[in-house]
Amino acid sequence: MRQTGSPTVRRRRLASELRHLRERAQLTLEEVSRQLGWSTSKVSRIENSRVGVVPKDVGLLLDLYEIGNSRREELLKLARDARKRGWWHAYDDLSSEYSAYIGLEAEAASMRSFASAAVPGLLQTEDYIRAVVRAGLVLAPPGEVEHRIEVRMARQALLSQAEPLCLWAVLDEAVIRRIIGGPVVMRSQLKRLLEVIDLPNVTIQILPFAAGAHSAMSGAFQILQFPEPADPDVVFLENLTDSLYVERDADVYRYTVAFDHLRAKALDPDDSRRLIAETADQLG
Repeated sequence: MRQTGSPTVRRRRLASELRHLRERAQLTLEEVSRQLGWSTSKVSRIENSRVGVVPKDVGLLLDLYEIGNSRREELLKLARDARKRGWWHAYDDLSSEYSAYIGLEAEAASMRSFASAAVPGLLQTEDYIRAVVRAGLVLAPPGEVEHRIEVRMARQALLSQAEPLCLWAVLDEAVIRRIIGGPVVMRSQLKRLLEVIDLPNVTIQILPFAAGAHSAMSGAFQILQFPEPADPDVVFLENLTDSLYVERDADVYRYTVAFDHLRAKALDPDDSRRLIAETADQLG
């Protein structure tokens, strides 16, 4: 069964519901903050799911918006569920951005991923993860590398559980050509791709160098789609020092169109498999 109950997703849904209720009540952020004695920034952070919200505060908002009966109980339950801890909270030293991403990933029904430099985390072997993490954490404290490996390997269960995540990954050819961790590690990683490409919930395409310029020259991204209509798609972007979530409908649509162009330009799955196998054999 899918790892449901992600507090990150619940908080995001609650924030959206509270924002819609405020707008329906024709109240501004300033009016709500004034009537409840809160700062405007507190109300804004709640509605943007930047902070958690205790059920007591949700109750005060629902009183103000005159919401009662079953709808009230439904939202209060959502508030309580949003405060539960996911499996990743056992790792207390994870950054808030990484925890938020894992929470979204854990409840996603599908993911469309474009990788420009490295194999996506859900498809990496342990040795490949070690090489990538070591390269990125040049100032890492003792034990941090193995810690990161453990978390990333735990995330990979999403692809093999009873209701698995559906992953469609487009990999720039550079991803399979760059020798990360040495030839032995890289060959093993390519063999791993050849194994997962046979899973019914995984599609892998290679975007060849010959394709030239493409719609994602700016870099890698993931589009997460959720099973509940109340949870709109979200795009995740990451760089060396920060992470960004794109949630505006118009912006998410642009990434969706960009991904459609990428997979249209990429080799089909069978040709992609052949290229991955050839590259692995060259490393042999």
